[in-house]
Amino acid sequence: MARPKSQHHDLKRDEILDIAAQCFASQSYPAASMNDIAAAGGTSKARLYHYYGSKDAILFDLLDRYTQRLLAIIGQAEATAQRRNLDDRAALHELIRSFLEEYETSATRHVALLNDTKFLGDEQRELILNRQRDVVSAVTRFLRRAYPHRLNPVNQTAVTMMLFGMINWTFTWLRPGGAMSYAAFAEEVIAMLEGGLAG
Repeated sequence: MARPKSQHHDLKRDEILDIAAQCFASQSYPAASMNDIAAAGGTSKARLYHYYGSKDAILFDLLDRYTQRLLAIIGQAEATAQRRNLDDRAALHELIRSFLEEYETSATRHVALLNDTKFLGDEQRELILNRQRDVVSAVTRFLRRAYPHRLNPVNQTAVTMMLFGMINWTFTWLRPGGAMSYAAFAEEVIAMLEGGLAG
């Protein structure tokens, strides 16, 4: 009979994923080893293997949970918009704020999503890529509803990727506690959309 999992099992996994994401971001996924992750977490490699059988398993769990989180943010934004009876532009603005609020605390996870998905096995990579496509499709729907006179089948992908271009690379320059907060940057992105797309 298998030994039951500790009630702290998921908490330990979350801690390992935080540490692993930092290692992948600072060293690169190929360069970071299970030894590096264990050392950064102040534990043994044997203890690490109690939770994850391989570095590949860590990467997949990291990206699996993170892409599910991004989809959950979209679902929460849609529910909030309905509950608060927001118009389509206000709903998009709330989504942008929610994404940037998430990015403030998940920069290393986002780096892994952008840089390391290619290292997954075929089935796992396709699952993560499909979730990324779902995120892009959902944001396109928000944009199309918010600016119906500006988005059409020809330009909607370009406009969506322009928005992601503004927010997805904040980990390269925007720092918590810096001159501009993530919340303030969200308002700049919203102002850019309103000034550039609303006219």
